[in-house]
Amino acid sequence: MRLISPDRSRLPNLWVHGDFASRDADGMWYVHGRSDDTLKIAGKRTGPAEIEALLMGTGLLLDAMAIGVPDPVKGTAVVCVCVPREGIDRDAAAKALSAAVVSGLGGAFKPADVVFVADLPRTRNMKAMRRVVRAVWLGEEPGDLSTLVNPESVHAIRAARRS
Repeated sequence: MRLISPDRSRLPNLWVHGDFASRDADGMWYVHGRSDDTLKIAGKRTGPAEIEALLMGTGLLLDAMAIGVPDPVKGTAVVCVCVPREGIDRDAAAKALSAAVVSGLGGAFKPADVVFVADLPRTRNMKAMRRVVRAVWLGEEPGDLSTLVNPESVHAIRAARRS
């Protein structure tokens, strides 16, 4: 993987745009997520995109978001906020999703919680707003929500947190 940087002092002649990306043997580019969105869990590092890929790989979800929340033992714990496919058994799905993360990344990454909501907060260009989900989950002020196309999703996440 080659990172590209606007700070040319870090990597001369390269531009780092802040996203993790890779290029396969056929020349296809894959954007994996923000490089500054790293979760350090029990001394191990990963990005939310890796966790989300494992969740989506189960076929049980329409969408997923992994956030890091403070944990007294691990430093950070994983919470998965998921949009389920219609008709799935949520209890069984939560267990299967947790197992998928553990299988893919190890026991330290077992989600502290897996919750289901109807939608994730998104901007007009459909960017999922991880900072909003994390703030709501932590009971903090989520900030400016004027760019969301679905502000009602914030209330659903708040309700899922309480249940």
